[in-house]
Amino acid sequence: MKKLTPYLLAASLGFSAYTYIAPVKPIDTKADTAAINTLLNDWHVAAAKADYNGYFDKIAADGHYVGTDATENWDKKAFEAFSKPYFEKGKAWDFKPLERHVYFSKDGKTAWFDELLDTWMKACRGSGVLEKEGKTWKIKHYVLSMTVPNDATKEVLPLKAKYEDALIEKMKKQ
Repeated sequence: MKKLTPYLLAASLGFSAYTYIAPVKPIDTKADTAAINTLLNDWHVAAAKADYNGYFDKIAADGHYVGTDATENWDKKAFEAFSKPYFEKGKAWDFKPLERHVYFSKDGKTAWFDELLDTWMKACRGSGVLEKEGKTWKIKHYVLSMTVPNDATKEVLPLKAKYEDALIEKMKKQ
């Protein structure tokens, strides 16, 4: 065993040095961006067509959805329960992407995005995080926000206050 120790040590050091200085294989962001765009576009179309499975199958089992109302922060199960009546009526919501940007972690296993959407609420902003599960991307976190033009903020604040002041005070006390 004493004769093998120097060789094992040298092999271990050599392997460690190689893995430390070896070039990192670049991720194929072009292919993954296309896959993510397809996934998100199909996800929005599934909602418009009330395709419940087509919609919720794209969300990770531990995924979260944050809606436009301050109280809307759901895990997947709660979001499914909230959404089911809309899907059962034959149309949930119809969000059409106008613009989207996709970004990746260095290892290519996590992506995040933001998108501008045309909705019944006018322009909305969607943003989220996706994780690659095997070869498939899944939505881990999605946030939908209504946009407020800067020039309209003073007009909008009294409307928001009517609904949100009590909620803010309640949450401050918790």
